[in-house]
Amino acid sequence: MRAVIAFGGNAIARSGQRGTYQEQLANIREMSAALADLVEAGVGVVITHGNGPQVGQIALQQDLASAAGIPPMPFDAAGAMSEGLIGYMLQQSLHNTFVERRMEAGCVTVITQVVVAASDPAFRNPTKPVGGFYTRPQAEELEETKGWTMVEDAGRGYRRVVPSPRPLTIVEWPSIAHLVESGAMVIAAGGGGIPVVETESESGAATLRGVEAVIDKDRASARLAALLTADVLVLLTDVEQVAVRYGTPEQRWLGRVSLDEMREHLEAGEFPPGSMGPKVESAVAFLEQGGRRAIITSVGRLVPAVLRGGGTEILPDAGSLAATGDLTGAAHG
Repeated sequence: MRAVIAFGGNAIARSGQRGTYQEQLANIREMSAALADLVEAGVGVVITHGNGPQVGQIALQQDLASAAGIPPMPFDAAGAMSEGLIGYMLQQSLHNTFVERRMEAGCVTVITQVVVAASDPAFRNPTKPVGGFYTRPQAEELEETKGWTMVEDAGRGYRRVVPSPRPLTIVEWPSIAHLVESGAMVIAAGGGGIPVVETESESGAATLRGVEAVIDKDRASARLAALLTADVLVLLTDVEQVAVRYGTPEQRWLGRVSLDEMREHLEAGEFPPGSMGPKVESAVAFLEQGGRRAIITSVGRLVPAVLRGGGTEILPDAGSLAATGDLTGAAHG
C-alpha cells in the first residue's frame, strides 16, 4: 500500500507553545513513531506537511532583519526555507527512530515547486492564515507599517493572511515518484509546495517564477497523491472524525462513507471553507482521480485508520463500504 500522509503545520508548532525549535522537534518525534509503525507494517509512506506557523515566523524574521540593512528574501523563498527546516527535522527524527528500531529505511526531503495560475482569483483575495496570533492593536499596526492583510482567526486573535491559489501540477513529481519506487520515504510538497507560475522566456521556453502565496497543503497533497497513483490519502486534523450539522442537536459523526454521500454533504454546505472544507474537497478530488481511500482523522488515530480503517473514511462507491479484509495486503495499483 502507498499512502500520502498530510500533517498540519500546527501539529509541529502547537497552540500554546512558543514555537521554539526544541518544541517543534519534540512534537515531530511523536509523529515519527507513528510513521515508523506504518513503515514496519509494509506501508510505503510519502509525507506532506503544512507550514503556516513556520513560514509566518520566517517572514517576520526577514522583515525585522531588513531594518538592520539585511536584504529580505521574498515570501516564496521563505516557503522554501520552511520546507528545508521542517524536512530537516523530520528526516533527522525519522532516521533516529529507524536506527533505534534497527529498521533499514531511508528518508529524503524534496524541495517542491507547485504550479499555480497567475490569473487565479486568490491573488486578489488573500485568505490563508500564516504566522502567529496578534491582538487587534498589534494587527492594526502591522497593517499600517508593513502593509499586511490581517483578519481575526476563530476568536483566537488576529493573523496575517496571504493568497492561496489552487495547485495545478507539481514540477518535481516524476523525481518524487522515482524516489518512492526506490523504497525511500519521501517528504514533499511542504507547506503546499512553493507556488510558481509559468512564464515565457526570450527563447519562447516555459520557465518558472516564484510568487508570494501559500498553497493549501491538503489540496497540494491530493494533487501529489493522484500523480503518484497512491492508494490512500490521509489528511490529519484535530478531531478523529468529520461531523455533519456540526454544533447542532442533529450533529452526526461520519465513519465510513461513499464518495457520492460526501459530495452531497459538501454541496449542501456542511463544510465551511475556513474549517473542514479544503480537507473534504481534497479527499473528494483524490478519489475522483482514481484514489482508493481518503481518510480524515487525528494524529493519534493515524496508524489504526490506515491499517484497519477508521476516522472518516471515504471510499469510491457504495459497494466498497462493505469490503473487508487486510488493508495492508492490498497490492499497489
